[in-house]
Amino acid sequence: MVMDMFYSHVETEKKKRVHFHGFMLDVHKRIHRLKQSMPKRKAGRMAKSYDPIAPVAAEISEEACLLCFDEFQVTDIADAMILKQLFENLFRNGVVVVATSNRPPEDLYKNGLQRVNFVPFIAVLQQYCQTLRLDSGIDYRRRNRPSAGKLYFLSSDPDVEAALDKMFDELAFKQNDITRPRVLSVQGRKVGLAKACGTIADCTFQELCDRPLGASDYLELSRLFDTVFIRDIPLLDLNKKTQARRLITLVDTLYDHKVRVVILADHALEDIFVSGDDHDLHESHVLMDDLGLKRDSASDLTIFSGAEEVFAFQRTLSRLTEMQTEQYWVEADRSAK
Repeated sequence: MVMDMFYSHVETEKKKRVHFHGFMLDVHKRIHRLKQSMPKRKAGRMAKSYDPIAPVAAEISEEACLLCFDEFQVTDIADAMILKQLFENLFRNGVVVVATSNRPPEDLYKNGLQRVNFVPFIAVLQQYCQTLRLDSGIDYRRRNRPSAGKLYFLSSDPDVEAALDKMFDELAFKQNDITRPRVLSVQGRKVGLAKACGTIADCTFQELCDRPLGASDYLELSRLFDTVFIRDIPLLDLNKKTQARRLITLVDTLYDHKVRVVILADHALEDIFVSGDDHDLHESHVLMDDLGLKRDSASDLTIFSGAEEVFAFQRTLSRLTEMQTEQYWVEADRSAK
């Protein structure tokens, strides 16, 4: 809401508002494009090192003098390693940055891998940006508001699959399309969905989160569909940390693009993600051994502790709560626009 008020009152055409994750995805695409455009080096000759970050920052600076970021959060090591140089160039080019975040600058990428290389970016943020704490202690997404009806189902509910099938059929009936598989084209890749009709997609957790999908795939999903069914969400423990991260990214993307969701899960919303020592950490231990880390020294890293996932998932729970309200459901109906 604060970002809405700020952004709407700034009178400039050179302004851009974007989810931080989407912004960094665009940055990496630009970096890749510039690297690909470099002449091929001749055999036997050493190629000069080329740093595309400054040119990318210059491109962005030409396009926008004001950048507004929703959900400024760093979880990707590839992002963490380039942020200092990227934003130093943006600030030097006169770009103004306004961002909302659930964490103060000093807590960004907390306990992340190679954080020592990220820490200088914090100093850059503190030099160029002023931190304002707006936390009122109230989660406005969880306010009591009229519900859009039952949109979150439990696997234990009687005849639940039939209920979801009926809901899908009722929504699909209003579409000028037939129910069929769909294939999304994302950056030259093909992403298949087993069941869709018009702007309604009926997906499983396995389709969306067990496969190696990311923000670009979810952005395309949000562009094509205004309602997404997500079936068979299991209990997400540390053994499913990768899938949990994908679900967080998926929900964030759907929320930012005002997409409606219908969910079928094995557990209640508040109990869907579990972190603790009671679960098998075999995969984490293997990764620790591969990296040459001692168990005690690695215990504080977010990749092993699950702390980052727990923190991010609290926001996801809040968003999913709002996404079940009547107001959200009505506003997200693209057929009415």
